[in-house]
Amino acid sequence: MTAKSVHIIVFANEKGGKSTTAVHVAIALAAAGRRVAALDLDSRQRTTARYLENRQASMTKKVLDLPMVRFATSDGSSLAEFEDHIASLAEGCEFLIIDTPGRDDQFARFAAARANTLVTPMNDSFVDFDLIGQVDPETYKVRKPSFYSELIWDARKARAKQDGVTIDWVVLRNRLQHIEARNMRRVGAALAELSRRVGFRVIPGLSERVIYRELFPSGFTLLDFAAIPEVGLSHVAARQELREMISALALPDSQQPRLF
Repeated sequence: MTAKSVHIIVFANEKGGKSTTAVHVAIALAAAGRRVAALDLDSRQRTTARYLENRQASMTKKVLDLPMVRFATSDGSSLAEFEDHIASLAEGCEFLIIDTPGRDDQFARFAAARANTLVTPMNDSFVDFDLIGQVDPETYKVRKPSFYSELIWDARKARAKQDGVTIDWVVLRNRLQHIEARNMRRVGAALAELSRRVGFRVIPGLSERVIYRELFPSGFTLLDFAAIPEVGLSHVAARQELREMISALALPDSQQPRLF
């Protein structure tokens, strides 16, 4: 399988549960029998790489056979070397997950421009919304798209002109409240308005749950129920959220085989 045939999923945002979501998507696809690689571009925090390193260590220590992905970190090379690095990592894979750093740099832009699916996780607040658009402080109507939205808009136009590929831009609403609230409705309305202007899709993401922070040291995910002690109803609910999120991403052939 060539690098061009790989479906590239890029997670890009300054915050919003980006790395946790990226790891769970990668492992979910691997659990479904897909060939997956992951690339962590944040050479300082390395959250995705650390998560997968912890997973590898836990599998070795506990002698567990869990779904796993090939992964690497960025080496801070030139763009030409970076492109070769992506091609090498993606060789033989169906999906390549790229977790970008929480800052604007040339490698993050390069990755976003080559995405098939671009995922922007955001927490349900106007603090996070400000990354993609500005709202009127009194009416909460969208005043204008942000620099980030314009950047993605330009990248999508360039990509379509270059090779005819349409980047599927997905805004992921993480940490939604379970009880309908005024702020939640206002953010939802602003997202709907902005999505019509700049062309992204909005899907529900993952709730704020302690389980995600607890799983990081072991590298386990919500798919590893056999390895997680004391599985409760909240874990089952969180797993259902993950299933619905993966389905809403509408990735190629995501129905076959069935995703957990």
